[in-house]
Amino acid sequence: IWNALTDNYGNVMPVDWKSSHTRALHLPTLNLSEKGVNDNLNLDLSDDEELREQLDMHSIIVSCINDEPLFTAEQVIEEIEEMMQESPDPEDDETPTQSDRLSILSQEIQTLKRSSTNNSYEERVKRLSVAELNELLEEIETAIKDYSEELVQQLALRDELEFEKEVKNSFISVLIEVQNKQREHKETAKKKKKLKNGSPQNGKQERGHMPGTYLTTVIPYEKKNGPPSVEDLQTLTKILHAMKEDSEKVPSLLTDYILKVLCPT
Repeated sequence: IWNALTDNYGNVMPVDWKSSHTRALHLPTLNLSEKGVNDNLNLDLSDDEELREQLDMHSIIVSCINDEPLFTAEQVIEEIEEMMQESPDPEDDETPTQSDRLSILSQEIQTLKRSSTNNSYEERVKRLSVAELNELLEEIETAIKDYSEELVQQLALRDELEFEKEVKNSFISVLIEVQNKQREHKETAKKKKKLKNGSPQNGKQERGHMPGTYLTTVIPYEKKNGPPSVEDLQTLTKILHAMKEDSEKVPSLLTDYILKVLCPT
């Protein structure tokens, strides 16, 4: 490497690094004097054993488990329910909602199931007097009555929701059909207009309304705070059905809709 670097400078002898002054100054800074092995190293194995015991994660976890009592699944569920009941909900109103009543009834049903399957409950019932049995019977009959009333209300609500869903689906389907027919009628009218402009009109116009007269009827609608009611949707569905058929009933249905829905007296 030295020869390659010094070719351009003539015959320059290579530098002997070992005998150079720089090497002589460099060696003391490295402090390469040989040192004896230190025999005073503390190789006490007892410290390693103690450290290993301190870092034994298995023993740490087992000790933590043994310190805390074990809970069953039922106890954990009961504790969670107590925490949920104790936590206040700012959105709750003073009057209980249907979900609150259902949760209370479900809890009472679970209590009755647990008590009915318990042998101690049967033994306690056997030791009751006639008056206590009559009181217990009244409580059970009252609970059955409450459950029956709640069941009837929920079934009625389910029927109302299903009927409302059917009305909305029928309204949407007939609305889409009317829109498609209006689009087709518009395209057909454009084609007929081009044909009429290109050829002279011959023949007499047939009596009756022109095709598509009632199909393009505009239904007035007043936007309210909430969605339209089921009755309003039924009335609009009837009008849309008549429009789809291009029926002459559209004016009368539209008049009834305006008088009963938009401008009720």
